[in-house]
This record gives sequence, structure tokens and C-alpha cells, in this order.
Amino acid sequence: MTYCVGLVLEAGLVFMSDTRTNAGLDNISTFRKMHVWEAPGERVITMLTAGNLATTQALVSLLDERTKAPDDRAPSLLAVPSMFQAARLVADTLREVIAQHAQTGQQADASFNATVILGGQIAGGPPRLFLIYPEGNFIEASADTPFFQIGETKYGRPILVRAYEPGLRFDEALRLLLVSFDSTVKANLSVGAPFDYHVYETGSLRAGKTGRIAADDPYFADVSERWGDALKAALNSLPTFRL
Repeated sequence: MTYCVGLVLEAGLVFMSDTRTNAGLDNISTFRKMHVWEAPGERVITMLTAGNLATTQALVSLLDERTKAPDDRAPSLLAVPSMFQAARLVADTLREVIAQHAQTGQQADASFNATVILGGQIAGGPPRLFLIYPEGNFIEASADTPFFQIGETKYGRPILVRAYEPGLRFDEALRLLLVSFDSTVKANLSVGAPFDYHVYETGSLRAGKTGRIAADDPYFADVSERWGDALKAALNSLPTFRL
């Protein structure tokens, strides 16, 4: 399984993804689910993927190849004029990959599905964030829906809904995401560290701070322990239920 989040802030965009994939309790692997394309000074595009690993790897490979040899039939993420067109390109490519699976006799379509978060900025336009479905349609983040999650979303959502603010600093947003990921990891063994992150500052048109947080990272361990203690303290401070 997977857990990935993209946030829209006043300061820019923040992305985080886990790296665990599994095909059973005894077959666990680590694969990167975050991918960044950059033309410094002109565009930065970040993609998070969830779903069938063969599908997502084929999607990333096709997009990569087409940045190196674009043509009119297969445009490149580094050539499209807007983030909306970038979302259309990724959606079309995803649908193409899933259709190819079906054409080779792999008929269990649902097994080869994938979902994508795509965000970034292209010169001349604002930062934008999209959620792309396996059918090829997509939606855009807004003031009412300022973040997207894909994969195992339910365990980490409550903290995002309660604590997200558009004016968060990047360090505050990463702390919030780590709490959300910690809640997910504790509830579902199919999601796990290390976690990759990317912070993009509006108008920079360059890839921002990126990094990987390991399961034994001291800061993550401290946040996890303190969050657990804070929850217990908050619960104990509530009025006792009267029977």
C-alpha cells in the first residue's frame, strides 16, 4: 500500500510520500514514489504515485523518455505550456499505460490501476496541485480542498483536517505531515518509512529542499513519542463520562 500527500500553502507546495510496497507479509520492498522534473528558472513539476507498481513505473519511464525525445504525438512535461496541460499529459499517459496492460491479456483492470498527485509551477502561471484518477480524469486543489492524499488515506486525514492552515511555514507543514504519516504507520503495516519530501517555494521555479526521513530518524521518533503523549494527556483532560 502507499500513503502520499500534497499540500497547497500560501508559501508554496509541500509533498511527502512513503516508500513501502508489499505483495504479502513476507515480501516488503522500498521504492521511490516521488518524482521531480525541473527546468531551472522555467518550471518544476512533482509527481506522487500510488497503485500498481508496474503501472506507476511504466508511467514514470514514459514521461522520462518523452522529456528526452519529445514529438507532437508524445509531448513532454518540460514543454507543455501550463500545469493544466501537464495534468492532461500525465492523465493521458496513465490511461495509455493501463490500456496497454489490458491489450496484453491482463484483464483484471482494477489490479493495474494507479492514482497520481501532480503539482508544481510553470513560468507565467501560479503553483497548482492536481489529483489524477486511473480513468484519466482529474481535479484541482482549491481553497476548499487545499490538500490531496492517495493510498491509505483514512488514518492520517483527521490531523490534516484539524491542523492544516494555509499560512503554515514549510517546517510547520512538514511537522504536520510527519504526524499524519506516523498515525498511518501505526494503524497500517503496509505503509512505512523512509519518507521522501519536497518543499517548493512559490515563484522560485527551482526544485526546493528535498530529503528522506528514515524510520529511526531522531526528530521523527521525538515527534511520534511526543504526539502520543500529547494525545493521552488531552484525553485525560476531558470530562469523565457519567454512567
